[in-house]
Amino acid sequence: MNIPTFALAATVTALSLSTLAATLPGLKISDNHRFLVTEDGQPFFWLGDTAWQLFHRLNREDAQRYLEHRAKHGFNVVQAVALAELDGHQVPNRYGHLPLVDLDPARPAVVEGPENDYWDHVDFIVETANRLGVYVGFLPTWGRYWHDAVRDGRPLFTPANAEVYGEWLGRRYKDRGLVWILGGDRGIDNDTHKAILRAMAKGLRRGDGGAHLMTLHPPGGNGSSTWFHGEDWLDFNMRQNGHVAEFTGRYDQTKADYDRTPAKPVLDGEPIYEDHPVSFDPRKLGHSTAADVRRPIYWDVFSGAFGHTYGHHSVWQMWSPDKPPINNPLMPWSDAIHQPGAIQMQHAKNLILSRPFLTRVPDDSILVADRVPTSVPGAGRYRFVATRDADGQYAMVYAPVGRQFKVRMDTIAGPRVNAWWYNPRDGTAAAIGEFPNQGERAFTPPTPGELQDWVLVLDDAARHFPVPGQHPAR
Repeated sequence: MNIPTFALAATVTALSLSTLAATLPGLKISDNHRFLVTEDGQPFFWLGDTAWQLFHRLNREDAQRYLEHRAKHGFNVVQAVALAELDGHQVPNRYGHLPLVDLDPARPAVVEGPENDYWDHVDFIVETANRLGVYVGFLPTWGRYWHDAVRDGRPLFTPANAEVYGEWLGRRYKDRGLVWILGGDRGIDNDTHKAILRAMAKGLRRGDGGAHLMTLHPPGGNGSSTWFHGEDWLDFNMRQNGHVAEFTGRYDQTKADYDRTPAKPVLDGEPIYEDHPVSFDPRKLGHSTAADVRRPIYWDVFSGAFGHTYGHHSVWQMWSPDKPPINNPLMPWSDAIHQPGAIQMQHAKNLILSRPFLTRVPDDSILVADRVPTSVPGAGRYRFVATRDADGQYAMVYAPVGRQFKVRMDTIAGPRVNAWWYNPRDGTAAAIGEFPNQGERAFTPPTPGELQDWVLVLDDAARHFPVPGQHPAR
């Protein structure tokens, strides 16, 4: 049997990768089909960052700098694209390498030996991320290459070459810590699009032997469930709730996906980015702030998501002044990684992991509606949301604004309730007191007014949980 040169080189590379010590446990779906857990059953809160141009635009030193920063601040997933959106098919990476031979996905451009082709650079970034405890949300391609006419009036991908490319990728990275993310910001408009994505999923599964979870990144305002919810290859649903700042019509759709049958975990893989033109209309709405990106992580997670992906408008495109800007980034990526919204994401992760993880459910009925419902539970940027333990061990309410609200105390199972305020801006918690579990009780956040969001944490006092956000519950 004649083995193509690219296939032989890929096999050699895959063998060399498999000799490396595994650095990250595999991920799987929890038994209740709501969460991700590690292969030994430990809770996994996905805290991701959108780094779409990571493979394409950064050199090794900058990629390592970026990954070390994100790992330091609690991120455990970075989402990056092999065939990158910004002409990654024909504009070389920082080392002058292209990913494909003659723009053919069935012919990845591999050269024998280390550090001398595009895929060697991808290898370095994936391995560096894994050593730092970070999984790669690995997009084989951006959607334009299977959806848009990018060469001779047609897309690069067909069902046939998508399966070949998928199998090659699956084999090369089968021993790495990653999650496959198909799609790439495009709608599935016809049967050919569906056939390409199904073929790519089939190839990936054959190549990695089913070692990794798989999902799909949809266009704005959509979820993978729109097209593929019932298909076996789609392990969990990913949404792109997108670059709007209001709850209704976007972030409320996370709960809609949570409620689908059969049950599958759900994640917002692209909410509004920090410093992004709000709703793509900066002249009218300006650019988003840290408060705008804090709200969605609590909206999504309290509505049933198993984690969350953050993004920054400069970081997704790895913009620097020597690159053409997309939609007016405000600063270079190397400055943007330090923006406050990025640093504050870890506080939501720490809060959720400080209480039992696998029994958490969304439940806005904890909130008592105000005489004016647009005040509580609220609307627009100021929507309150709630979550609780299925057995009544704890409950949490996210208040996006410093406004008094009431809760039903009988959400908690025990006769006595410990109450805390948790600060999403710095991850600190303050005890409010212990109360009898009776009727409705009003709580007033410590600071009134705009941009002063808080989380009310209610615990069954008999459980003796740790201070919110400080220590994992075991």
